[in-house]
Amino acid sequence: MEILSSRTILRPADYPATLAFYAQTLELAVAREYPGGTVFFAGQGLIEVAAHGGSGESTRFDGALWFQVRDLTATQTELVLKGVQIIREARQEPWGLHEMWIADPDGVPIVLVQIPEDHPIRRDGRPAP
Repeated sequence: MEILSSRTILRPADYPATLAFYAQTLELAVAREYPGGTVFFAGQGLIEVAAHGGSGESTRFDGALWFQVRDLTATQTELVLKGVQIIREARQEPWGLHEMWIADPDGVPIVLVQIPEDHPIRRDGRPAP
C-alpha cells in the first residue's frame, strides 16, 4: 500500500461552532472548502470539518489531535485571551515534551506540544559521516 496523503475527518455535533473554533479560534489556514465542509492545514497534516457523511448520532472520538507549536507559553496566553478553556495547564512531561491540553467544541482532545531544543526528537540520529 502506498499512502500519498492523509487527513483527519471530524463530523461534529455543532458544525458551525466547530468550524469557527478551527478557523477563528485556532486560526488554521484553509486548504480547501466545499459545500458542507472545510479542510484546514495543520502542520504536515490536514483536518477536515465535515457537515456530511456521519450517522446523525452523537459519537465519541477516543483519540486526540497532536499539534506542535513553536512557543507553548505564548500559545497558552493567546488561547486564554480568546476564552478557550485550558483542560490541563502547560507543563513538562516525564518524556521531556512541554504539553498543554485543550478541547474543541465536541470535546475532542487537542494536545499542544513544544519540543525543547535538547529533546531527542530534535537530534539527528544518523551516524556521523
